[in-house]
This record gives sequence, structure tokens and C-alpha cells, in this order.
Amino acid sequence: MKAAVLHGINEAYIFQEFDKPEPAENEVLIKVQYAALNHRDVWIQKGQYAGLVFPIICGSDGCGTVEAVGWASKKEWVGKEVVVNPSLNWGNNPRFQAKDYVILGLPNQGTFAAYVVVPERLVYEKPAHLSSKEAAAFPLAGLTAFRASMSRAKVKAGETVLVTGIGGGVALFAMQFALAAGCKVYVTSGSEDKIEKAKAIGATGGANYKNADWHKALAKESGGFDAIIDGAGGADFAKLIDLCKSGARIASYGATAGPWNTGVPAKIFWKQIDILGSTMGSDQEFEDMVAFINEHKIIPVVAQLFGLNQCEEAARFMDEGKQFGKIVLEI
Repeated sequence: MKAAVLHGINEAYIFQEFDKPEPAENEVLIKVQYAALNHRDVWIQKGQYAGLVFPIICGSDGCGTVEAVGWASKKEWVGKEVVVNPSLNWGNNPRFQAKDYVILGLPNQGTFAAYVVVPERLVYEKPAHLSSKEAAAFPLAGLTAFRASMSRAKVKAGETVLVTGIGGGVALFAMQFALAAGCKVYVTSGSEDKIEKAKAIGATGGANYKNADWHKALAKESGGFDAIIDGAGGADFAKLIDLCKSGARIASYGATAGPWNTGVPAKIFWKQIDILGSTMGSDQEFEDMVAFINEHKIIPVVAQLFGLNQCEEAARFMDEGKQFGKIVLEI
């Protein structure tokens, strides 16, 4: 089969022939139609990820048709168009992942290939209102956003929510989920264009974090926030504390801007602020997310479409950070 394969740290994705996988007893074989990139795929390429193995087919997101099943799997799956839950081995505790938890695409071979094998319990029928391209875009980023916003921060109708770093997949899904839940949503970005695009699809307002005292202007405009969904961290995390209303929650799912400094600790305990770590999500949360997407007819934002043979080009496009939405590969 054709696949985009990594052979080492800082090497390019190579479009080549690779052995076609076979489903084991409780697995299904999916003929992949579309796959989507995540920053994880770039970090693996740069060697900035634990448990590296090579050669590896990356890719955690995918939509395709079940072609075959293992002997213990339900034959009714054959011919169905499905999406893949990339969260493997979460475990039994909904609070945190198990020690043997992994994500599809490392160490297991992922979706940047004509075929992928996954456990039967991790496939879901494609939402009917989505195209295959759109459906491929939501699994990993959507799950991360759903846990952070809905399970951890527990956003609810009538609340004012801030989503930082709009434009990336997780941030966009967090915004879409909060809007669907009935929240008023504001965003931050270093790009005025991305802020305007977010406003065009429902955000009330936003702030450019490159501007001096951006948080003061945003506090005046919004009145403060009941919940903040943050994937940046960094020095500006202290400003998020200032933006919180009393009793607010901050869900932290990443640190693209580096380690954060909370500022004055008294602001955290006096305002009774909850700081909540969050990453990926459980099998139940994936099921709940798919139901939520179906109920609210949420459509993922696709920024750019590449061919599988352009995987290296797609990775560089992501690394530049100019996208607004998900980067998708057509297999």
C-alpha cells in the first residue's frame, strides 16, 4: 500500500510502498479516504515526542470505509464509512489516562496510509451531515477540545468563555463546542485575520496578544470570563488569571508558548479559580463528542487539502502556523 513514512528525526515524510496491515481478532481494517495532521505529527518528526520508533506511519485522524474485520469483530462493519477514535488504552478511570495509554500514529502505525488497522471498539459511523474530508478532521483535536471545554471546564449556556490561540484545530473546536453549548465566546490570536475569521463563524470578539495590554482591553470589552480554554501557557498565563471572574475555570491542554507563570498566587485563591489539566480524552468522551457533533450539526473547519504524496509539504505548512482550521490529506 502507499503511505507517508518517517524514517528518522528531522527527516522528510517519504511517500512509498509499505506493508498492508491485517486485522487481528478484535480489529477492523479501514481503507482510508482522508487523514488529518496534528502538531503531534510535526513534533514526532522533530524528535520532540516520547517513545519514538522508526519507520513510523504517523497520523491520528482518519475517515474511511471498513474493508475487512478480524474473526471476533462484527461483520456488519464491512462497507460502513467510519471515523477513528485515536485515543488508545485510556483505561477505566475517567479522571486520567492509564500508564499504557498511547495515541494512534506512534507507536501504532497511523492513518497517513491507504489502510489502517484499529480496535473495533474505537470506530464510529461517520456523522451523516459531514463529508468524509470534514469527518477526518475532528477526532484528535475534537476530543482534546471536548474534554477541555465540556468535561473539565464544564462550560454551560450563558457563560462567557475565552479560547486562546484561535486558528489551531483544538482551539477552533473548543470555540465551536462552547458556541453550540450556548456560551458567548471571545478569542485571542497574534493574527487580526484569524480573529476576524473566528468572529465570522460566531465569536463575539477577540484580542491580538501582540498588542500591549491586550488583556485589559479584552477585560473591559467582555466583563471577564467564566471559563478559559488555553493551549498556549507561557508568560501570558498570568494575564488569563487577571481575566478570570471569581469562581472561573481554566482548562490547560498545551503549552506552545512555554512554561507559565501564574502571577500573584493570591489572585488564584482569592478568586477561587480552578486550574484544570486536560489532554485527549476517554472512550466515553469520544462517544459523547460524536453525539454532540451530530446533535448540533457542527462542521469542522478545513484549512487546506493536500494529497498523501504531499505529506511533507503539509507538515511544513502546519509548522509555519498560518492555518485557520485543520490540514487534511486526501488518500
